[in-house]
Amino acid sequence: MAIARRPLSDYHGERFQGITARIADHARKKAPLLDPPPYPHAPQYSFGESRAMPRVRIPLYSLLAVAIAWGAAQGFARSAHAESAPPSRPWNVILILIDDLGATDLGCAGSRFYETPNIDRLANEGMRFTAGYSACTVCSPTRAALMTGKYPARLHITDWIKGHNRPKAKLRVPDWTMHLPLEETTIAERLRAAGYATIHIGKWHLGDPPYYPQHQGFDVNLGGTFMGQPGSYFFPYGTGERRVPLEGGEEGEYLTDRLAEEAVRLIEAHRDRPFFMYFAHYAVHTPLQAKPELIARYERKLEEAAARGDALEGQQCPVYAAMIHSMDEAVGRVSEALQRLGLEDRTVVVFTSDNGGLTSPACKGKPVTHNIGLRAGKGSAYEGGVRVPLIVKWPGVTQPGSTSSTPVISNDLYPTILEMTGTPDAPDHVCDGESLVPILKQRAAPRRSPLFWHYPHYHPGGATPYSAVRDGDWRLVQFFEDDHVELYNLRDDPKESRDLAARMPEKAKELKSKLEAWRAAVGAQLPTANPDYDPKGQP
Repeated sequence: MAIARRPLSDYHGERFQGITARIADHARKKAPLLDPPPYPHAPQYSFGESRAMPRVRIPLYSLLAVAIAWGAAQGFARSAHAESAPPSRPWNVILILIDDLGATDLGCAGSRFYETPNIDRLANEGMRFTAGYSACTVCSPTRAALMTGKYPARLHITDWIKGHNRPKAKLRVPDWTMHLPLEETTIAERLRAAGYATIHIGKWHLGDPPYYPQHQGFDVNLGGTFMGQPGSYFFPYGTGERRVPLEGGEEGEYLTDRLAEEAVRLIEAHRDRPFFMYFAHYAVHTPLQAKPELIARYERKLEEAAARGDALEGQQCPVYAAMIHSMDEAVGRVSEALQRLGLEDRTVVVFTSDNGGLTSPACKGKPVTHNIGLRAGKGSAYEGGVRVPLIVKWPGVTQPGSTSSTPVISNDLYPTILEMTGTPDAPDHVCDGESLVPILKQRAAPRRSPLFWHYPHYHPGGATPYSAVRDGDWRLVQFFEDDHVELYNLRDDPKESRDLAARMPEKAKELKSKLEAWRAAVGAQLPTANPDYDPKGQP
């Protein structure tokens, strides 16, 4: 668990109160009242009363002593609070969402193959959560959770849109929702109501045109459509409906670079008013495409590692490494723009991913990435499918280079951003997330509520319909095909290699009961028996 630290403001207040109390006491002892009250228990009056206060005279040197003490204390407080003082206007917020980036796909998270100096710098300037989770093992449900603060199971958005069709599988998936309903309250709608400019850049993937960002609270939608991946990462970024709709461009232009340029342009255009930017990269989702010079760079790096017998923890795809390299440079461009425009000290930057890293052998027969120390990856029921990076830089608030081991999840970002910006939620809005502000301020926070997942679908990443819960160090997975459960202690077994359900049936029963109660509370949809089930057919 993260160590809770007492905020400096508490200590500043105690020090100031101590100084002034001692000086005032000294003044009273040195110069008693010249005109004492006419009776021992003089009445006390509060500000705003019309009755005259008893006349009091204190020697000038005593008043000067108090004034000096006040000034010294205020100077100390100003100096000590310089980093934590709020900006002169509301905070800007940039939420950077990367597609399919695994929990260990960054240098600051343990990768020795991928080079991410800009993101590592962001972590050094903010707080990195070492137990960050996505709301789902695939993308669209996590994106819906980010926008609304609700669990995907409550929204009935439980698979990537439009999902996989498995007509011969043992279970039939529920009739789930393939768009973000306009009736849902989004983070963009709340911030726009509070006076923010709201900007969406990149991947949306939450429904067809009637449900695009411009209908969900965003003033600007640049590049967001129904698509879950680009037709191509190189200009013109695909053809027909599979093209990312960006105006202009030139031969050889790379999508990740172009989106970063657009982000900088929009930051410049909105520099004089508070803004919320949801920068949702298409990278590093397939297709695996990168700039040739960067691919060559990582091919050389891979060859050098192989020559010394270094397997680089299984991260061995040069194209994917090159895609991460460009994505990191895009983050660097945004950071540089904030610094150049004088916005860095009043802009919150949040960096995360929509699900775990893709481990399928799509890189010339090798896994696209390897989630170091975790089991499986995207589209699975295990930690590798839902563990993601999460970094928050809140200038003057988060301690630079700090970490937190508290388990947190995508839907926590909705209430966190509202609290950061002082924006009230809609009175009738149900939010499943918990604000991370106490953690970011390193104050003692109440015990973390359990985290839940519900994926009543099939996925090539290995998932069959399942639900899961993490409560403290414990994680239980319930598989619906045969209703069996698996129980893991993540503190002792982060790779989920030792199923303890048979050895600890009471613990398994406890967590299963919590999981079932949660599903009922959020109205989760369950799979049903498939009358067309064919055990010999493709699931």
